[in-house]
Amino acid sequence: MPAENILEVHHLKKSVGQGEQELSILTGVELLVKRGQSIALVGESGSGKSTLLAILAGLDDGSSGEVKLIGQPLHAMDEEARAALRARHVGFVFQSFMLIPTLNALENVELPALLRGETDSQGRSHAKALLEQLGLGKRLHHLPAQLSGGEQQRVALARAFNGRPDLLFADEPTGNLDRQTGDRIADLLFSLNREHGTTLVLVTHDPALAARCDRRLRLVNGQLQEES
Repeated sequence: MPAENILEVHHLKKSVGQGEQELSILTGVELLVKRGQSIALVGESGSGKSTLLAILAGLDDGSSGEVKLIGQPLHAMDEEARAALRARHVGFVFQSFMLIPTLNALENVELPALLRGETDSQGRSHAKALLEQLGLGKRLHHLPAQLSGGEQQRVALARAFNGRPDLLFADEPTGNLDRQTGDRIADLLFSLNREHGTTLVLVTHDPALAARCDRRLRLVNGQLQEES
């Protein structure tokens, strides 16, 4: 796969509020991510990591600056075009999970494969295998409301994996999970990275997960600092 940048960020700023109430969250983020890299975004709680991740995924806008995702300038695209880009290339797991409440666990995980045009049997087989690998083999037909928070998190991760995305964003993918399950999730993340060339951008407070990434970037005072 080509080594071009899959993600480019230049002069990105983000503020909320106005006048005396204006609060700067991002003050000039610069970032270049090559295809196949794994990136850990770390920093203190409230430093803006989740805000940055949402902007990188095209789910929020910066106040100024430029974000290019797979060569496409997000600031110049309407929401329909952004959604189409995400559907083709991007997987994401955020803390709200975003599971469809009327679909059971298996159906939620099947969805990306169906959107790609795979047959029902192909998508269902892979979705079932992923859920069983994550310890949810007995929860296939449970609705999200019938699952614990940790179980919902694993369903959301399985759905992202089943999309075989070019780029996967994850906000605290091992948070709220016990160590054994967290390690299993991490193994799946890096297997996706190695075997499919999926680029990973992870927000994490887990030092062990961050240490497995190619690069660790700390968000301080609204800017990214590369850590050795």
